[in-house]
Amino acid sequence: MHHEPVDPRTQRRSGGSATVHSDLATNPFRVDRDRVASSPFFARLGGVTQVVSSTGSGLLVHNRLTHSLKVAQAARAIAERLGTRPDVANLLEKLGGCDPDVVEAASLAHDLGHPPFGHLGEQVLDRLARHRFGLSDGFEGNAQSFRIVTTTDVRGPAAVGLDLTVAVRAAMLKYPWTRLSYPKPHPRDLPAPPRGAAEPTDGPGTGSSKFSAYVTELDDVEQSRAFYTARLEPWQQTVEASVMDTADDIAYAIHDLEDFHRVGVLQHAAVSTELNTWLEHAVELAGLSAADLAAQERRPGRSLEALRRRLHAKDSWAVDDDVFAQAVAKVRAELVDGLLAVPFDGSVEAEQAVAGFSARWTRRLVDSVGVVEEPTTRSGHVVLAVPQWHEVQVLKFVHRRFVLLRPDLALHQRGQARLLTALVEALEQWVTDRHEANRLPRRLHDLVELAGEEYAALARTDPSVLVGATGETPSGPDAVRALARGRAVVDFIASLTDNQAAALLDALSGRTGQLWTDAFVL
Repeated sequence: MHHEPVDPRTQRRSGGSATVHSDLATNPFRVDRDRVASSPFFARLGGVTQVVSSTGSGLLVHNRLTHSLKVAQAARAIAERLGTRPDVANLLEKLGGCDPDVVEAASLAHDLGHPPFGHLGEQVLDRLARHRFGLSDGFEGNAQSFRIVTTTDVRGPAAVGLDLTVAVRAAMLKYPWTRLSYPKPHPRDLPAPPRGAAEPTDGPGTGSSKFSAYVTELDDVEQSRAFYTARLEPWQQTVEASVMDTADDIAYAIHDLEDFHRVGVLQHAAVSTELNTWLEHAVELAGLSAADLAAQERRPGRSLEALRRRLHAKDSWAVDDDVFAQAVAKVRAELVDGLLAVPFDGSVEAEQAVAGFSARWTRRLVDSVGVVEEPTTRSGHVVLAVPQWHEVQVLKFVHRRFVLLRPDLALHQRGQARLLTALVEALEQWVTDRHEANRLPRRLHDLVELAGEEYAALARTDPSVLVGATGETPSGPDAVRALARGRAVVDFIASLTDNQAAALLDALSGRTGQLWTDAFVL
């Protein structure tokens, strides 16, 4: 009897594998995509902030769900485009493959672990996880996404994760290392660490600033990476992860600018002044000392010059001053003199201008993507062409400088940080109250039990990975239970929407008369 060969990339967490058929109904990668799209964790992203929350304001802005859909759209377009290029076919096969369904599934899943209030929530939960609960891994959105698909989502066949294929799990590992211990040697110790692998400058000894797995999911990382061991360095993304990462950058660079043009935050005059001043005085600004540049940071052109210098310091492999100047001019022409020149008023003309800007830039960036066999440690195998790479840096600069650094946004986020901190404290008090143990929300109770089993196993096999911010190795069942409760509280809060987090705190602090809440549905 003839048997079709089994693709090792289709192996699932449960150990089973399947043959890839042309029939979409039996394609395991398409099955993975559908499992992710059907997950309640995916649905909740519609209520999770991308940059600012639309709740109660009526603002038409992206949330984590619409962002994920656009990343998936761009990633699939890149994969399909690369698949039509015979000049890279052999290289893609050598590196492990590039399947459009894999990159689409990974893209849909890449933000599942983002907590309420976006990156602000990520920072707050990380600080509390490490310093309040002593969790060596802290919290990281990418690692939380991987934990969801492998462990905490219960909609899979075995009620433990989604039982995804090797290829899709590997494609989710944008940063294929843990915070502190895996792989060895750790990529943060490389002469030029990969993006995200270096320690934050304000936290020596805390491990990598970005990572894609907690120690509790290390077995899943090793299984999903085994196929690629002979093809990639331990710290390198798979090609499909690199496609997802590149698509994430493309979507982020474009749609956040759309949002803040729509709501009137991104002002033509301010952006125009910054870009024009730098273009007109680039030589003079390049001659400023670092001290003078820092002292003049609020003056036009100085922030863009600081970006140019940061790129030289971190990405000298790609940065080119002439190409950087061309990118600034391109963004000025397309964004400043084009899109921002006419305030958004909701008219058909204004909507068409936004749609045209988005379509042109998405097509331009997607069409520029290529594959390199031996990339720098600061890049994946899938890269934007040099001019487009510079343009993305400038677009992201505009967003950061004229949106993220606004004091009114900081005011809003400080309130969200206080809300999450209070919610962590309230839930910690509940899970440690022995008189209320039998009335703990069932989802939270199950998460405590799950984490208890995980940390008990780690304490027996490798207690060194549990060393937290105190530098002490947890010993005894009480210490293990404390870690489990901390991880469960973090898991629980990370599965809420913005509205659910606020409503749950209102209920826990007695500020609402509403008896039931939907915060326990996941």
